[in-house]
Amino acid sequence: MTVLLLRHGRSTSNTANTLAGRSEGVDLDDRGREQASALVDRLESLPIRAIVRSPLLRCERTVEPLAAALGLQPLVDDRITEVDYGAWTGRKIVELVKEPLWAVIQQQPSAAVFPEGEGLAGVQARAVAAVREHDRRLADEHGADVLWIACTHGDVIKSVLADALGTHLDSFQRINADPASVSVVRYTPVRPFVIHVNHTGVALNAALSAPPSTGESETGGVPSGDAVVGGSTD
Repeated sequence: MTVLLLRHGRSTSNTANTLAGRSEGVDLDDRGREQASALVDRLESLPIRAIVRSPLLRCERTVEPLAAALGLQPLVDDRITEVDYGAWTGRKIVELVKEPLWAVIQQQPSAAVFPEGEGLAGVQARAVAAVREHDRRLADEHGADVLWIACTHGDVIKSVLADALGTHLDSFQRINADPASVSVVRYTPVRPFVIHVNHTGVALNAALSAPPSTGESETGGVPSGDAVVGGSTD
């Protein structure tokens, strides 16, 4: 099973340098709408069987053009929604960097819990569980390998990638997930394989390798053949 971790397009909060979190009504800006439209050319040729998205508006808007082109009805899953930033929600990034918690988020995110919100360790747990559950569900439904999209948020994507890479959550600041980027993880019975991180090119199909027949090459790899805490707004 292969998941395309799609970060939503650039939002009005991104350009305003505020932490949107789960604020209602945060939409894509003009650039974000262009990015959403461009996803059709980037991904339409891929055999995508399902789209799962965060319940927030910016993710809904991001997948609309692609879902229409593919004839798919996106499924909403609260477990891949944005981090609950609690009292930090809606505040300016320039203010937040002065908070003592900011240093914890940068240096030891596994210990970070947002005031009146949730901890990043909990975010990773819920998001990874959701991705793996959808993988199993789609495998059972289709009886074969399936390519699917999870449209979510920067910090959520980075936490899933950290898990797939087998690295501690405290290292997830080393991962980028830009607006409208696609990161690709293939899950096998042996282990996850991270195929791409932060792909923003024109067409992803040229960058995807053919699914391996056994899950691994002879050397153990796959054969050839998506954020305020990461330095960008959410």
